[in-house]
Amino acid sequence: VFTRFEKIEIQAAYWDGDEVVVIAKNSGSSPAVIDMILVNGLPCMTGLTDQLSIGQVFQWTVTPGTNCVRTGGVTNEIALHTTSGKTYPVAVLVP
Repeated sequence: VFTRFEKIEIQAAYWDGDEVVVIAKNSGSSPAVIDMILVNGLPCMTGLTDQLSIGQVFQWTVTPGTNCVRTGGVTNEIALHTTSGKTYPVAVLVP
């Protein structure tokens, strides 16, 4: 019996001067839906319905703001949250 699973791999996450760019790929055997982006453990972007089919690469941008990216030499933890309840974090230094 083969069990299908989601697996999100964050391929890149960086500050581009104005916002954080996150690039991720679904390398699992099942489609995944990103429903929220957390920054430092707090919901930053909610209500998302970004579906990643198997093998698909997707890009998000996260801008500074309330419950979002903090600037000033701070490392921010950006986490992609899926509808299955899994969270995929990455740390990004924002000058």
